[in-house]
Amino acid sequence: MKRTLEAELIAWKDRKEHLPILLRGARQVGKSFLVEHFAKDHFEDIAIVDFENRPELKGAFSTREPSEILTRLEFALRKPIKEGLSLLFLDEIQNCPEALISLRYFKEKMPKLHIIAAGSLLEFLLREEDFSFPVGRVEFLYLRPLSFIEYLQAASPFIAKRLLEFSLKHPPSDLEHIELLKWVRRYLFIGGMPSAIMSSLQQDSLLESQRVHHRILQAYESDFGKYAKRTQHKYLQIVFQKAPALIAQILKYRRIDEEIRSRDLKPAIDLICHAGLLQRVFATTASGLPLHAYLKDDRFKLLYLDVGLLQTITKVDANLFFDQDILQINSGVISEQFVGQELLAYSPSFQNAPLLFWERTNGGQAEVDYVITVDSEIMPVEVKAGATGTLRSLQGFLQEKSSRIGIRISEHALSLHGKVLSIPFYLIGSLDRIVEETRT
Repeated sequence: MKRTLEAELIAWKDRKEHLPILLRGARQVGKSFLVEHFAKDHFEDIAIVDFENRPELKGAFSTREPSEILTRLEFALRKPIKEGLSLLFLDEIQNCPEALISLRYFKEKMPKLHIIAAGSLLEFLLREEDFSFPVGRVEFLYLRPLSFIEYLQAASPFIAKRLLEFSLKHPPSDLEHIELLKWVRRYLFIGGMPSAIMSSLQQDSLLESQRVHHRILQAYESDFGKYAKRTQHKYLQIVFQKAPALIAQILKYRRIDEEIRSRDLKPAIDLICHAGLLQRVFATTASGLPLHAYLKDDRFKLLYLDVGLLQTITKVDANLFFDQDILQINSGVISEQFVGQELLAYSPSFQNAPLLFWERTNGGQAEVDYVITVDSEIMPVEVKAGATGTLRSLQGFLQEKSSRIGIRISEHALSLHGKVLSIPFYLIGSLDRIVEETRT
C-alpha cells in the first residue's frame, strides 16, 4: 500500500546532507513495511537490523566507532553496507539504546550513510531520565494509520484520483457524492491500520477486518507488561479499557474510576498517549498564533489511535455504518474521531503537535470541535449535521475572533454559504486547497 510519507523519504534520500531518521508511530501502523518498500525502490540493498528477532546484533554497538559497527554488522548479516547505495534499517531500536546513541557518531563520521531507525516502544526509551539522546543529530518523522485518501488509493485508485480533482468550482455530482460517502462508511468500519485494510481487500470482507482489530488490540494490551515498571500495570489496563467510552469528551478522571486518585491515572494516560494508542485534544483560547501557545494542558479530550479499532472495541453494530447518518453513529463519537484522525493524518509528518478545540470561557457556553490554522489563518472546525444557521458555537467563534471563515464537516455537499465552508467527510484531505479557493 502506498504511503504519502514515502515522498518525504525520497526527498531525504536525495538531499546532499541528511540526518539519520527516527521513524515514530504506534505499533502496527506500518513503519517496517514502509521502510522496506522504500528501500526496495530507491536503494541497491537494505541491511535490516531487527533487535527484537535478532537480539545478538546488539553486540555490534558495544563500540561508538561507526566503521567498526558496520564491520560487525556486515559479518553478521553476510552482506556489505555501502554508503550511498545501502539503507541501514535499525528496527525495534528501543531494545538497543546504544544503537540509538550511535546515530550521532554515524552523522559525524559517516554522513553519507542512509540510516532509518524505528521501534514500537521507542517512546518509552526516549522518556528515560538517564538516557542521553543525540539531540540535533536525528530527524523525526511520524507515521500514523492510513488516511482515507491512502485507503482509497489501495482500494480503488481510480476513485482516489478523481477525489483529488474536486473543488468548489467543480464539486462532486450528486451521484459521486453519494458513492464517496459509501466509501467513507467502509473506511469507518475498516479503519486505517494496514493489516486490517489488507485483510479486507484480500478477503473482500468487512468482518475480516474486525478479526484483525481484535488481534491488534490484544497485542497492545500484552505490551503493557513491557513498560509496567513506569506505572502499575493495573492502571494502564484500566485506562485502556475505559478510554473508548471517553472519546471526544472532556476528560474527567472520576469517569475512569471513582476510587482511583487522579495522580495515579495521569501517568498511565501519559504513557498510553506516548505509545500512540490515545491522542489528546487540548482546549485553547485561540487568542493568537501559534495556537499551541494558548492551550490548556490540564483540559483535554481523548481520541483513539484508529477509528476502525474504536468501532470494534465499542462493539458498534455494523449495520449502523450503512443505514444510519454518519453523525449519529455512537452519538457522533465515530465522526468526531474520524475527523480528528484525518486532520492528524494530513498534518506535517515532521511534527507531532496535538489537535486543539475551543471553548468559550465567559459570556455563555460554546465549544468548537477543532481549531486549525491554514496559512496563518485561525479557523474553527465543527463536525455537525445541522443547517448553517444552527451552528451557534461556530458562528460564535467567527464573531468573537473576527475570523474570515469557519468550516463545517458533515455529510453535506461541498459548498460555501456566507462565512461557512461545508466540507464533506471525504474531502478533509483537500481542506487546505479548498480553503485557498475561498480567497480568490
